[in-house]
Amino acid sequence: MAAPTIDHETWILVADGQKALFLCNEGDDELRNFAVRRVEEQNNPPDREQGTDRPGRMGDQGSAHRSSVAETDWHQLAEDRFAKDLSDILYRMAHKNRFEKLVLVAPPRVLGELRQELHKEVQDRIVGEVPKTLTNHPIDRIETLLAD
Repeated sequence: MAAPTIDHETWILVADGQKALFLCNEGDDELRNFAVRRVEEQNNPPDREQGTDRPGRMGDQGSAHRSSVAETDWHQLAEDRFAKDLSDILYRMAHKNRFEKLVLVAPPRVLGELRQELHKEVQDRIVGEVPKTLTNHPIDRIETLLAD
């Protein structure tokens, strides 16, 4: 997959399930200079720290057997909710014409969640997607990785 063209004033959303960086290229396609416009983070501890109950049990119909019910994955629910929150932020920004072009950079699962939640006004401005986790990289490293 070829790297997306990230020219002057293209916005880049670098996200995972807990953190998002809203960047803007103040340079051009060849000499990139990403500036942080906004940072969003959510406190999402591991699932073992969020769930308090043992998985439930349910009686099978017509027999004396009892089956376990899958425990809720609170961590995953929080990540999905974060993708929804990001899509709302992007919609408000697009509606105010804060960006004309957008590149999404996120792990494949988060990209999938974002795609489902994005408003058409935001979808129409997407010029590229990169299925990678880059949220914990320094900005200059993100510039380099997106150029390769």
